[in-house]
Amino acid sequence: MTALFVTSRTGIPPHECWGPVGRLDYCDGVYRFCYTEGARMLPGFRPFVEMNDLELIYESDELFPLFANRLLAPSRPEYQAFLVWGGFDPDTPPDPIAVLAVTEGIRQTDAIEVFPCPMPDFEGCYINKFFLHGIRWIDPNPQDRINQLHAGESLLLIPDVANLSDPNAVAVWTNDPTEPTRIGFVPRYLARDIRRVLASCDPDFIELTVERVNRDAPLQQRLLCRVRSCWPDDFQPCSDDDFLPIPADVPETCPA
Repeated sequence: MTALFVTSRTGIPPHECWGPVGRLDYCDGVYRFCYTEGARMLPGFRPFVEMNDLELIYESDELFPLFANRLLAPSRPEYQAFLVWGGFDPDTPPDPIAVLAVTEGIRQTDAIEVFPCPMPDFEGCYINKFFLHGIRWIDPNPQDRINQLHAGESLLLIPDVANLSDPNAVAVWTNDPTEPTRIGFVPRYLARDIRRVLASCDPDFIELTVERVNRDAPLQQRLLCRVRSCWPDDFQPCSDDDFLPIPADVPETCPA
């Protein structure tokens, strides 16, 4: 894992805006951050502290504090559990970029998230893991049903056409034959691309399954899901204008 996109939310629900505003790369021992066109397009967005110039490429031998502060310190008593929740082996700690890619760098004190741009696997399929979003906003609360899920269980992806806060929203439902239950949402950063996959792939080639149920974790890390589908022709995730880097001389990312 060598590159992540950085997103931000502005405004107040239900009138908040969301979009990608930057890109974080790690290559040859150097961390690089640059803003994307989304930083100019997102209403109300302000540059991050100590990264005030939208046209600069910022470089550092160490992970920038903005992102390092989103990682749990190894000295914390829950650190090993934190790694397990994300599907990592505590005996072989992953690099910071890999952890951020799964945990999304979410903090309760701000509106910043990070995520990797999906890449096809060796079979040319779309593969992605994500923590279920929006659990706290579902009524009635689905936590009890989530705690009953098990690894490998099939789930459903259903566009949420009535969602007023996000026209691209995709809901996640249990695959119960008699009484399916809505339990949350695909992360907003994936919703547009998941909608494209749902519109282009045969339903038989779209699989959403439970990767892990972390019953002792905070809600934002309670359910780790895995989606696998076909990779549609001409499908280019993270290719909209708001993902394009502002600096013209941004180096290519390292091979994954």
